[in-house]
Amino acid sequence: MKLTIKGLTKTYPNGVQALKNINLEIKNGLFGLLGPNGAGKSSLMRTIATLQNADSGNIFLDDLNVLEDKEEVKKILGYLPQEFGVYPNISAQELLNHLALLKGVHLKKERDEVVKSLLLQTNLYEVRNKNLGGFSGGMKQRFGIAQALIGNPKIIIADEPTAGLDPTERNRFLNLLSEISEQVIVILSTHIVEDVKELCSQMAIINKGEVMFSGHPAEAIRQVQGKIWTCQVDKPTARELMTKYNVISQKFNTGLIELHVWSEEPLNHHFVIAQPVLEDVYFSVLNGNLKP
Repeated sequence: MKLTIKGLTKTYPNGVQALKNINLEIKNGLFGLLGPNGAGKSSLMRTIATLQNADSGNIFLDDLNVLEDKEEVKKILGYLPQEFGVYPNISAQELLNHLALLKGVHLKKERDEVVKSLLLQTNLYEVRNKNLGGFSGGMKQRFGIAQALIGNPKIIIADEPTAGLDPTERNRFLNLLSEISEQVIVILSTHIVEDVKELCSQMAIINKGEVMFSGHPAEAIRQVQGKIWTCQVDKPTARELMTKYNVISQKFNTGLIELHVWSEEPLNHHFVIAQPVLEDVYFSVLNGNLKP
């Protein structure tokens, strides 16, 4: 299974160009789409999910034309939007049963089996009779994946799914996505670099509607090897260094400010060479240092 996006553009009526000539190829597995808020991630996800039209370009899922054969796409698509609402006074089992019926699982015995399997897979079976209004954020997100899995989809889109989750629920949710992605395409759209680092075999970074980088996370890290320098200094020194060097990121660390700097040449005694991580790739791309 392969999703191919070519020359995709989208401009909204207010003049905002959300997508600018997007070109991507996504294979089976977990694909991470990284970018800051407002980068165009949700616009791309909604277009793939057939929820909005593109101005130009093509999207193919193998031989299926996504932009033209929308009804066929919906049959094989699972979608967890950024804002996922639930009916608070209905149980997880009841709502999944209703959604399965809407998705064409008409036989009650088959529907009961599907619902039970999904509740077990998302670790919600023990709370299947609990009203959704009493679910935690992580439980609601796992329910969101359960409904997205109805009908054995070939592609699943999860838009900012871990925002607001505590670390335990976040890890549980990402592990679930990882298991699912062994058989299908799972697109994980996020601004959280950590969500992509450990799990995704494919990734792209998007900003201001453009794909700034695409490839394997490990290969991306290799491309910045030897070019990221770091130091921990006090605030006055940090302000001085920021005027002299190409600082890609900064953060507080044990009362000091940790700077990460892009340089292809050795730096002075303040700095040591850093062992780069995916976050360094992300900021290098957004800063314009790492080109496609």
